[in-house]
Amino acid sequence: MKLIKDIRKTKVKEKNIVLTIGSFDGVHLGHIGILKEVVSLSKSVDGTPCVMVLRPHPRTYFSPDTPLNILTCDEKQESLFKQNGVKITTVLPFNKETANLSPEEFIIDVLHNFENLYAVVVGHDFRFGKNAEGDFNLLKKYGKTYNFKVKQIPPLVIQGERVSSSLIRELVLEGEMEKMVDFLGRRYSLMGQVVKGRGIGKQLGFPTANILPFHSAIPPHGVYSAECILEDGQILPSAVNIGIAPTIRQQDFAVEAHIINFHEEILNQKIEIVFHKHIRPEKKFSSKEELVQAIREDIKQIEYYFYKLHNEKTIKP
Repeated sequence: MKLIKDIRKTKVKEKNIVLTIGSFDGVHLGHIGILKEVVSLSKSVDGTPCVMVLRPHPRTYFSPDTPLNILTCDEKQESLFKQNGVKITTVLPFNKETANLSPEEFIIDVLHNFENLYAVVVGHDFRFGKNAEGDFNLLKKYGKTYNFKVKQIPPLVIQGERVSSSLIRELVLEGEMEKMVDFLGRRYSLMGQVVKGRGIGKQLGFPTANILPFHSAIPPHGVYSAECILEDGQILPSAVNIGIAPTIRQQDFAVEAHIINFHEEILNQKIEIVFHKHIRPEKKFSSKEELVQAIREDIKQIEYYFYKLHNEKTIKP
């Protein structure tokens, strides 16, 4: 997949471009429905499926003092675009200049950089231009003027809920790791870098990889069954603790993964934690010995979980 880091400085010249525009945080099933339409329409005209993603998320620009729990880092987002058939990802830097473009300036200064624009596919809540003045009807009007087609995709509703990044954020922050699969279309994951910790886990007999997350939507404190995906592609069952480990330290928040039966050095590597299930909340134990016993029980439970999962996958009906 081709990546263009600033669409305002670059011309995209591929033929019959079918474009979608948005922040796409989480790349959930609603987003994937839009991407599928982009890819399908592109195939019908021998064109090029393309995404223009706004970075940083506009809400971080308009409300800088209100933290936004971002669901996907840039690398993961681009990987998901590629998996869903996108051939070109372009980035529109969202800053003061971008925010102040009128709807027509947005068309002339941004969309005209896609020289062979065939169609624009947008979601039900798409807005563009200063003060969000541009809507779907205005985009259609510009499409007639500048000769590109426009299509709007209705919202996706599952189990009575409209699928949105806000909904996914709520589920992550509530620790609903299994429930969100229905809306996300995959298990939620956290990407980050392995950094040096205090080595306390190793002293207890359970060495951990301490993760510095690349994005900010982190499940609540507790123990989770998870898989860790390493840089070399290994996918390994893991016990993940999120929190302050109150029995042995306090106040230092950490995301720590004990990769089961793994003894290689992975310091400074990138790692992806794929969450499966919340095992238990974080707890302060009366002694280190009690903590060690609890960790053993956690690992035993997680090993059994993955044993059952593996058998369910391998047994054919």
